[in-house]
This record gives sequence, structure tokens and C-alpha cells, in this order.
Amino acid sequence: MPLPLLPGNSLNRNPCLLVSLEYCSTSYYCELGKEKFHKSQHFEYSKGIPLMVGAKKPGIGGEPLLGQTAKPQYSLFPKEQGSGPSWLAFDKQVLCFDAYFQEPVTQSREETYRVRKCKIYYYLENDTIQVVEPIIKNSGMQHGTLICRHRIPLPAPNDDQFYNIQHFNINQEIEFYSRTYMITDCDPFTRNFLRKMGVRINSSATAPADPYTTLRQELEDSMKPRRPYERQDTLKQFLEHDHNVLRFYCYWNDTESMFGDPRELILHYFLADDTIEIREVLYPNSGRDTAPKFLNRSKIPKNAPTPTHQPGEVTGRTVLNVIGPVGQGSRYILDRLNTGAVEEEFYKDSDLTIGGVINVWGRSVLICDCDNFTKEYYRSKYGIEDFTPVQYKVPLPPKPAREMPPYTGFGSEEDSLCSCQGLIPKAPQKDFRKLMEKDRQGLESNVLRFVAKILTNNAVNNERTFIISFYLGDDTIAMFEPTQRNTGVLGGKFLERSRVKKPGQELYKSEMSECYMAQDLYVGARLCISNQLFQLVDADEYAFNYMEQHAEEFPRANIGIILSKLKSIHAEKQKEIKHFLANSDPGNTGLVPYESFRSLLADTGCQLSEHEIITLGRTYSLREQPEPNVGFMLAVAQDHLKKKLFDNFPDLLRAFTHEDRDRTGHLSAKEARTICKAFRLPLADDLLRALLQKFANESGNIDYNAFLSGINWRENPSPPLLPDDAIKFDVDWSGEAVGPAVTAVNYSLLLDDVFGSAGNSESS
Repeated sequence: MPLPLLPGNSLNRNPCLLVSLEYCSTSYYCELGKEKFHKSQHFEYSKGIPLMVGAKKPGIGGEPLLGQTAKPQYSLFPKEQGSGPSWLAFDKQVLCFDAYFQEPVTQSREETYRVRKCKIYYYLENDTIQVVEPIIKNSGMQHGTLICRHRIPLPAPNDDQFYNIQHFNINQEIEFYSRTYMITDCDPFTRNFLRKMGVRINSSATAPADPYTTLRQELEDSMKPRRPYERQDTLKQFLEHDHNVLRFYCYWNDTESMFGDPRELILHYFLADDTIEIREVLYPNSGRDTAPKFLNRSKIPKNAPTPTHQPGEVTGRTVLNVIGPVGQGSRYILDRLNTGAVEEEFYKDSDLTIGGVINVWGRSVLICDCDNFTKEYYRSKYGIEDFTPVQYKVPLPPKPAREMPPYTGFGSEEDSLCSCQGLIPKAPQKDFRKLMEKDRQGLESNVLRFVAKILTNNAVNNERTFIISFYLGDDTIAMFEPTQRNTGVLGGKFLERSRVKKPGQELYKSEMSECYMAQDLYVGARLCISNQLFQLVDADEYAFNYMEQHAEEFPRANIGIILSKLKSIHAEKQKEIKHFLANSDPGNTGLVPYESFRSLLADTGCQLSEHEIITLGRTYSLREQPEPNVGFMLAVAQDHLKKKLFDNFPDLLRAFTHEDRDRTGHLSAKEARTICKAFRLPLADDLLRALLQKFANESGNIDYNAFLSGINWRENPSPPLLPDDAIKFDVDWSGEAVGPAVTAVNYSLLLDDVFGSAGNSESS
């Protein structure tokens, strides 16, 4: 529509400009809502060749020009179904049609044309077509794919379009590249698919017979063999039993011959072709050459050795007579009944049984035993269940025990023993499996730690405390003495990690010395190490838990054995225990202090060791988890950071603030720990984890400002840490300290388990 003319407007005085604007405005209003104004390119690549296709390209914005028809890129079918594309909806769905075409033959007297049958495959996913001709035996032509899979254009003048599903039906002709195909039939899937599409399917047609093929078939049917022969087809046997071999252990007694001796043989029967191979078992220093085989793989006749046959006596066909002169031009008459043919009987799998004797070219071989595969084969095929082996040799006498020389005194006993086992000494071999199973695996250290005291009359040595570590991976022991103030003892490593022998053993002897094992270490045990007697007075929580979890290896941590000892107490002792427990619990709460419980079992003569009493108390105890001191933990953390010269706290605060997007002052424990690890904060994992837990709120988020302020040793220094406290903290957080203390014991439950329900009633 034209623009309205306003009074005083410059457009009123310029009519040419008015017409121009009127035309532009009309075009503008016609193009309202259009978003594409690009110009299509006129150049493309077809099979790697640049071509100009400007005449086929649309105009501005992809709209067709006047008189131009858009070439469809895909056919109308298949369309998208639901939300999925057509190539996914019709994936692997193919329509199959039976067709034929006639091919003229010009250079042959026997035929003038040839009828060639083929199959047309239509792929629904992308409208591609493939034509395949089945292989015909002895046709003299190369069959297979006639037209490769691709979209086939329609015949001219519609060659800008392609075949689609609407062009196919039964009993109609279709033209591919100037060759006419007659569609005769289709498979059930194609018929059902076309019917669902609404296509009216024509009746099936029959392909005409090929004259030359019919003639060839009549000739083949009229042929009859003049000389029938016996066909032996062993392919099925080979395919079913290839690589299947029966193994028998045999014995050949050759003692009757001069310089003969018993021979052990292994017989292999190949099920693929019924052949037999025999190998001889040659022991070291037997005096015989190691021949590769005793008998090569072949069929063994039953009546061997057979007499030597004359040349031509054993043949595949029997010749009855010769007609005509001998030599060139002679004729032979063959016997169809094979009269006079020489037949030999060979050993089969049915002839080989345990206890049977076979004739191996004149040698009587006794079958004594077979392997498991052979037993299963005879059990499934012949139903044999008795496979009792035949004893053909006297069992060897047991080897005399090898006496080892006594310990030489040089090196360890293992080194001395290895030097006597061969000319070239070898290093002692460790128990690799035990090392892999009991070595450190993450937080599982597999190290039992005990607290020990010296048994001596010296007042100074009585106060010394030792930590004994037993390594389950190689049964070694290491001792460490913590530093104590004002004792006059420096402390440190007392014993290098090594195996410790038990006392009272002879030094120079042939047998290996007995060393301390994990079962010898328990609370209350006495160990003699470096000619000094020690007593184990305590253990860490890991040692108690490990021994209780592996109670079958540690009898003093087995609650079942401990309860059985309590059940064997006399009746008088039982009454005494019940009355003592009742008097120790005036409030009838069912609980008794652990010290009273321990003194009772130690004084009543129950024959329980200290470790068994602790295990009993841990089983029926109320345990309290001690609360760690936050100030002490921060002092230790600052001490570690100060020693490592870590003072990068401003950058650490900026990293925490950067991760805190909402500026809440809190981060999750995982994010806080990740930042600390990224800055390589020199703190142990357990100490860092404990500190983060102390600065966590109810939702589990960490107050990183308070955390950084607590560990900042420059701005907020903690009181100096004493050496004893630092060592104690290191011991505590490395898993060596004693776990939660046992404060009270539920004696009512214990009496119920030991003496039955009557125990509680009497005690009450």
C-alpha cells in the first residue's frame, strides 16, 4: 500500500521519489515475516569434480524461481513416525521382490535369449535399491550384485526424480538403467507392508523357463554312471571330531627279549580319521635315545604283521580281464562286486578298553589307564562306568629324608640352608602370597602393635615403655621406645625390623629355629628379645579388632573358647562370681565397672589370660569414644606447618573464597579437602579430616574462615607443643594408641550366655 502524503513533506514535491518509495514499500510489506534473504551458490562438487549447477538452484532465500520446480531430495515415503526420524524408524527393514529380465544371446547356436532371475531389494530407510542375481551352478556367468545399492533415478524425461515405494508392485515391469525387469513375487514381509500402506497388490506371476537351462537339466537327469564306485565320505567325522584325541597309558613288557626291559607308552587315538600314534615315556638316565615317536600316526591293523602284498594286489578297483593288446589301445573290465579284494581290519575306538591288549605290529601292548576326556567320551558313547586302572609296576619306595647340615654360623639360617641346596647359592625365597595378602592395603596396615614393659628389678627400667610392632606380611618384629622426660633414656629405635627367635633353642642345629609368630603375641604374654624379658601390657584398637575378626587364628581372642572356659568353672566358683557381681551392682542396673570385673576374673582362678579378660570385657562392654581436644589438634597442626615452612594462607583463603560462589563462608568437606590437597598442605590425612570435622556445622559444611584462622601459625600462634605431646599425638593418629576405653561391663548378659537364664535370676 502507498505511504500517506503528509502536508509539508518533501515527498510531495518529488513524484519520482514517491513512486520509488511506493514500490519499495509494496515489496517490503509483501516480504513481511521473511527471515532468509541469502543467495544460493551455483557451484557444487559431484564425485570430486567441480560443476556449475546454477540453473537448478532456487532464488533469494531458497524460494524457487518463476517456472522452476524443486527437485525432491527424498521420496514422499518413508515419512517420520512420531518423534523419531525415518532412517531410525525403518532401520534394517528391506522389501524384497522376485524379478527377471531377458538377455539376448547372439553368438550361440544353442540359445537365442536367456532368462535371468534376480532379486530387487528396496531399503525403506533411504529409498536405496539393490539388484542381486543368485548364483547358478555351472552357468558360466558371473553372478552377484548387478546394481549396487543407491538411489536409482527414473527413466527420462523424469531422470531428476528417483524411484520410491509407490513405483513397486507385483506383476508389473520396472526399468533400471534401460533394462526392463519384470516383478513376479515378493516375500511375506513385503506383501504385508504394502497392504498396510494401502497398495492393492496384483496377483503373482511366474517367470518363464530358460530354454537352455531346461535342456541342460534334462541332459543331467538322463546321465547314469557306467561304473558306480564306493564313496567314502569322512568329512562329517573330521568336522565333528577334529582336535579330539583319546589318550591311553600303556605298558609293553619286553623283558623276554635280549636286553629287554619294561616300556611305558602313551597311545593317542585321533577321532578325526581313526589313526593311532604312540609315544614312549623316557625317564632321565634311562639309557635310551629320545626318539620323537615310538610309532608314527597311522592305522594299526589287528592281524599285524601281515604278509607283504605283491604290486597291484591291493588296489582301489578290481580288474577282471583285459581285452585287446597289452598297452596302448587295451580295454579293462572292472568288477563291480570287488571280488577278491583284500580287506584289512583296523583298530577302532571300540577296541580300546582298560585292561585290554592290542597288537601293535607284533608287540602286545597292555592298556592300563586313560585321561579324563577319554573317560567322559566312553561314558557318553558306550556307557562304560568302570575305569579302574591296571597296576603294572611296583610303587616306588618313599624318598629318604634329606639330612641338612647344621647351621654354620655365617649369615642367617635361611642363607646357610640355601647354600647347601645347590652348587650356586640362591637367596632365600619369601612367602610371596602371604606378603601380597598381608601387606599394607590402603588404611589396612596389617600391623599389630602392643605396649610392652621390661620385667626387671631395676627401678629405672621399670618405667620404660616400648611399642612392639608385628608385621603380618613377613612375621617380623620392630621395637620402638618413645622418649620420656627425666628418665635418662634417649629413646628411639630399640630393635630393627627382623624375625625374633624364641629363647632356649640350640644354635648349631639342622632344623630351622622357631620364631615368634602372631599367635604368640597377646596382652599378658612374655617375650624374650635380645636377652631381655618383656611383658605385653596393652595393644591398639586395630590389633584387638584384627584378632577378634580372625578368632580362628587367635584362640585368646575367640569369645567361644573363653566362654567355654567360664562354663567349666565349679559350682562354688560360679556362686562366688554371681554374688560378687550382685554386690558390685547395688542399683541392679546390670552393669559393673571394668576394673572390678577384671579383678574378679583374675582372683577367682579362672585360668584366663589378660588378653582373654580384655576380649571378654570388650564383648560385653559399654564403650565411650574419647573426644579429641581441638586446641591440642590445632597446636599439632601449626607445629607441622611451621616445621614445613608453610605460610601460603592468603592464597589459600582466596581459593576458598573463589569456590564459595554464594559467599556463605562455608564449603563442603570434599571441596575443602580438595583445595587443601591442591595447595599441598603438609598435614596427615587423618589429622586434616579430623580438623575439618571440628569446623563443620550441622549440614556438614566447613567454616573455612575459622579453619584457616586456627591453623595460621603466623597470625594466631598456639602455645608451644612439648615433644612428649607431639609423639603421643603422632602415635594416637597413626593407629597405635589404645582405642575407646572399656568403662563398664554388662554382666547380666554375660551370666545369661555362660550360665543360662538362671544366672540372672539368682544374681538378682
